[in-house]
Amino acid sequence: MDILQLNLNWLILFLAFLFAWMVLLVNRRSYKDVREVREQFSLALIGMLVLSLMEVFAVSTNLWHYVPDDWPAILWPTYFVAILFGYQLLRLVEGNKVKLQPIPVTH
Repeated sequence: MDILQLNLNWLILFLAFLFAWMVLLVNRRSYKDVREVREQFSLALIGMLVLSLMEVFAVSTNLWHYVPDDWPAILWPTYFVAILFGYQLLRLVEGNKVKLQPIPVTH
């Protein structure tokens, strides 16, 4: 069993989430606020715990299973950066909601 062997598509997915998170992090300048950095990493860790519980439940109830030697080692790091990206995206939308005006409906 070669744990470090992984499908290139997983690496692309991981790097895409990582790059998108970094772009939003720099664009929003949220890396300067230590409180927000702690907040997003805390959210990512909590999200990982929830996803871990989901995986344990799903595998133990046969909702899905991993074929031996087919468990992607990069799955959890990808989940982690996806949660970080989601945090930044949510903050971006929250910051812009004041600027967004609803489109008036005419009859």
